Amino acid sequence: MTTTDTDIVAAPEAALAPLFNTLPLDPKLLRAVADYGYVAMTPIQAKAIPLVLAGRDIMGAAQTGTGKTAAFTIPLLQKMLRHENASMSPARHPVRALVLAPTRELADQVAESVKKYAQHSSLRSMVVFGGIDMKPQTLQLKAGVEVLIATPGRLLDHIEAKNTVLNQVEYVVLDEADRMLDIGFLPDLQRILAYLPRQRQTLLFSATFSPEIKKLAASYLQDPLLVEVARPNATATNVEQRFYSVTDDDKRAVVRQLLKQRELTQAIIFVNSKLGAARLARSFERDGLRTQALHGDKSQDERLKALAAFKAGEVDLLVATDVAARGLDIADLPAVFNFDVPFNAEDYVHRIGRTGRAGASGLAVTLVTRNDARLVGDIEKLIKKPLEIEAIELEDDRPRRAPRRDEEVRSERPRSAAPGAPSPGTVAPRYSPRAAPSDPFFDKPYEPSGDGGASWEKTSRSMGTDGLGAATAPASRGLSPNIRAKKKVASLLGGS
Repeated sequence: MTTTDTDIVAAPEAALAPLFNTLPLDPKLLRAVADYGYVAMTPIQAKAIPLVLAGRDIMGAAQTGTGKTAAFTIPLLQKMLRHENASMSPARHPVRALVLAPTRELADQVAESVKKYAQHSSLRSMVVFGGIDMKPQTLQLKAGVEVLIATPGRLLDHIEAKNTVLNQVEYVVLDEADRMLDIGFLPDLQRILAYLPRQRQTLLFSATFSPEIKKLAASYLQDPLLVEVARPNATATNVEQRFYSVTDDDKRAVVRQLLKQRELTQAIIFVNSKLGAARLARSFERDGLRTQALHGDKSQDERLKALAAFKAGEVDLLVATDVAARGLDIADLPAVFNFDVPFNAEDYVHRIGRTGRAGASGLAVTLVTRNDARLVGDIEKLIKKPLEIEAIELEDDRPRRAPRRDEEVRSERPRSAAPGAPSPGTVAPRYSPRAAPSDPFFDKPYEPSGDGGASWEKTSRSMGTDGLGAATAPASRGLSPNIRAKKKVASLLGGS
């Protein structure tokens, strides 16, 4: 059995945690929970589920991997069971719950959780996201669905194409709300909320909530309650966090060395750019590691195949951008590497939350260069914890190039020998440097001429000049300097 973000951990202290059978849930939901062996609730679930059942708007903040998805999925399904019906008419299955997620991977994961908990009911659910053909999604939407999980861009496409109507939505969930309300998602979010009824229950869940985001989110909620089960923006205590001071050229060697020293079988390596992810994946592939890249430029089919191969153990390293930092769930992932320090400190919390999930231990390594001081300072301010940057001694296991023959000759020559003479017992290089060409005429020193005068000085002494600088008749003939000398004219023009 794999562990997901919605899993309820049956830890040794589970006997002290509230049990699911103590909640006023329908037997169908309790049966689905029991089918997967879930018994006790996590802290975020124990606090949030009763409030959602009571109809309150909430903002839930908890560490990654603590079951936030189940905290809103289970109570919303419980409230929608009153609309359950087996009719084939699309009109009997309008969209009543809308879940918005920032990434395709997170939307797909939430859809799997909804389907898992609603398996014994007649409630319909589906997920829509970009990167794939819209036609199959359109057919399913027009057939009717109660729970719709979507990314904002593709949902707007379906709304504008009139493939779905949201005028009967009763519940709205913003998963990873801090990213949903970020500057890039806010315009789309405002357009989507304009299509929804004003009377609705709104839930926001995320691992990080900045004060600015809290103020912005409060404008979409009615009398919201803030549910926090841990210090805001805190990192998981069961994740070992290490920061190493390195240079850009040594980053890849440090990753290989730590993989070997720690005996890590798999790891996710986070970078800041899509181009950097593709190049780094190719580099690790040349090093003999089974590697896949995961970034926004890949099609949805390629991304799903890469994730499936990594989860199946067919891939050692998954080089990813921050599209994999949120919602990506992989059971028993031993380590994550921040090859690049994230630009946003909140992304650091989400990145390292991919390991150490559901109470397991994990390792988070961040490679820090001299240019990353400000970014590391932002992380310290966010998690309110000083970070120690350690030095790491890199094992020099790089292959050495065999020296050339002329290099061997130079290394064996005694220091006292002349540069051009071969040392005793050695063979001179086959090819010697070519001497520079020489010319006797140009190599001889400069010798001035006998009269010491320049050619133009001679002309000025033998010829007079007029006011315009033109040559006049020779002064030795006794002619007036104002009389110009006759110009020679070609014979074809009448000259002599």
